[in-house]
Amino acid sequence: MRFHNLIPKIFYDRLEDGLAFFVDALGFEVLYQDDAMAVIARDGAKAYLVASPEYAAKDRPELGIEVDDVDAVYREMAARAPERLHPNASTVQCRPWGTREFAMLDPTTVCVNFREWPKA
Repeated sequence: MRFHNLIPKIFYDRLEDGLAFFVDALGFEVLYQDDAMAVIARDGAKAYLVASPEYAAKDRPELGIEVDDVDAVYREMAARAPERLHPNASTVQCRPWGTREFAMLDPTTVCVNFREWPKA
């Protein structure tokens, strides 16, 4: 038995806000969409974006995506949406726990950290 993925639900007041961040800024693709939700994916990372003003007001998550080349991801994201780089993590930094990472922040304060663990 093996777990494969943990897939978060991210709540937005307006679904369009989530799509603008994840699809336009981060390069995810839409696998499914209706009026209330969208399933997005890029490589092995997936999430459900859900329109829910009630839950969006209660929860602005911080998500982490492990990558195998954080410098390449940083170059792409900085070129795609430099205005979305997190003001406190706008460059690739070494963190005390051993990762190299940077972050992107959407206008609703959903934060996505891109991190690379050291090679074993």
